Amino acid sequence: MKLSSFRYDLPLNLIAQNPTKRREDSRLMVVNMKTGNMENRNFKDIMDYFNDKDVFVVNNTKVFPARMYGRKEKTGAKIEVFLLRELDKPNRLWDVIVDPARKIRVGNKLYFGENEELVAEVIDNTTSRGRTIKFLWEGSEDSFKAMLEFLGETPLPKYIKRKPDADDRERYQTVYAKYEGAVSAPTAGLHFSKELIKRCEIHGIKFAEVTLHTGLGTFRPIEVEDLSKHKMDAEYYRIPEEAAATVNKAKDKDHRVCAIGTTTMRALESSFTAEKRLKPSEGWTNNFIHPPYNFHIADSLVSNFNLPKTSLLILCCAFAGYDLTMEAYKKAIKDKYRFFSYGDALLFV
Repeated sequence: MKLSSFRYDLPLNLIAQNPTKRREDSRLMVVNMKTGNMENRNFKDIMDYFNDKDVFVVNNTKVFPARMYGRKEKTGAKIEVFLLRELDKPNRLWDVIVDPARKIRVGNKLYFGENEELVAEVIDNTTSRGRTIKFLWEGSEDSFKAMLEFLGETPLPKYIKRKPDADDRERYQTVYAKYEGAVSAPTAGLHFSKELIKRCEIHGIKFAEVTLHTGLGTFRPIEVEDLSKHKMDAEYYRIPEEAAATVNKAKDKDHRVCAIGTTTMRALESSFTAEKRLKPSEGWTNNFIHPPYNFHIADSLVSNFNLPKTSLLILCCAFAGYDLTMEAYKKAIKDKYRFFSYGDALLFV
């Protein structure tokens, strides 16, 4: 399929600028993949579609305050630095995106904080906007992390037209986030409160945790019309033995396995056996899932409503079928669902 097939027109007023008051108060569109039936529900109703011993697989990655603002030496020009991932911990080397990129060259120094508490030097160009920078910090690792936390900002997507506030530090994070490394939240999981998880567990639903650190691979724009030519940037993932055992036990007994989010689905589809069992593993995945594709582990999927022409929307179309997915998006626009990171959810069963 072609990239242009995954375009749709969205009224700007449907882009959610804030989360709902309570996580589980989001709306939920439920799409039956066999019948094509679509229902409008609330997210807290999700357990109505699952039974005792079914499994929800979640991504326990944790978002760090990845967006920083610095000043260029000599000129004082304001530069946005978006941290992508740490390349070398002892030497404090980071892969970043800078904006405006044209002003930043190898050898430039950047100063962060009102009192220039942190300094970095640009040591390499990686892409048109990408750079490798070295933070010049001689303190401990803990003090360095504390400084990044102090100077960094919650990396809300640019389509949220406001500055992040204190509430975003909590709400742009799942309640089960554990392992820091993501620059974008696994947004399908934002709808789960601790109370809802407890109610699901009382209902008999099991939870299995995997990790995929959402990075540039997930949100880099696709720039080729032929999807087979798109190369995903690699992202770190981990499938622990406990999660694999929980999922495989459910599959052996013909219970449902639901991937909570497209990043969770990508992690699952990066580590399976010939018998369609989940395999414990750890490493880097550049798995780009697009139609046609045969899925191996999960038989249902929760996703937010994703941006046009993105790998996330394309994965949903591969899972539920192109026509059904795009029809669901049309209905969501007609019924005024809230879109994107802080928006409502879509369940394919």
